[in-house]
Amino acid sequence: MTVADKQAIARAFGRAAPHYDDSATLQRRVGHRLMALAESEQKAIHLSTVLDVGCGTGYFTQQWMTHAKTVVGLDLSAPMLATAKARCGDAMLGVQADAEHLPLADNSVDLAFSSLALQWCDDLHVPLAELSRVVKPGGQILVSTLLNGSLCELDSAWQQACGTSRVNRFITLSGLQQATQRAGLMHATVLQESEQLTFANAHAVMKSLKGIGATYRPQGAGPQGLATRAQFSAVEKAYQRFALAANTLPATYQIGYIVIHHHA
Repeated sequence: MTVADKQAIARAFGRAAPHYDDSATLQRRVGHRLMALAESEQKAIHLSTVLDVGCGTGYFTQQWMTHAKTVVGLDLSAPMLATAKARCGDAMLGVQADAEHLPLADNSVDLAFSSLALQWCDDLHVPLAELSRVVKPGGQILVSTLLNGSLCELDSAWQQACGTSRVNRFITLSGLQQATQRAGLMHATVLQESEQLTFANAHAVMKSLKGIGATYRPQGAGPQGLATRAQFSAVEKAYQRFALAANTLPATYQIGYIVIHHHA
């Protein structure tokens, strides 16, 4: 991923910062599930330092404040960091940085947490290796990311309506397992679970993606730019075959969870 790609991603999320929390239902569900996967005894201990990578508006950064003396909220987007800072106050140390190049010292945090952020990295083993570098021996790494098959209904509707997809591609479960191994993380538990949201129509599905800033498509990933009104109408019609009931359309996400007890 180029610097320009990363800047475009940061801008997309920056634009979403003021209203992100209004559309973050999936992010809340997944983040709470990820926190629940942490060792109960580790959460009970008052940790010295927790790192939240891709902290966004700081919702989970704030959650970790009850478990740590210092919480570092790191994000690529300055507006997101500003929103997180407004939520968390001086108790949060805000850092604007890239997950692939963490500006932290080796063995400097007790626990690293990253929920639904690393899917924007081209090669997941790179940020995982960075998390491994900064987490102390005996610490914990908690990661969630989107997997292949996410938004399958929307993807299928675009394919049927227009012959092409406008849904980003995500890593497979086996690819996720390989990424942890390439990062040198041999004591990882990797899980796949599904989450399903429901919406009144396809427009609401796409509006929810815009609401959280998840609209960026890398160059070469397929059609760029705005779709036509006719295309949106065709997608709306094609999506109806997935209806669970009247005005109830599913949006299904495949979530990969990684829990690592850091031994090296």
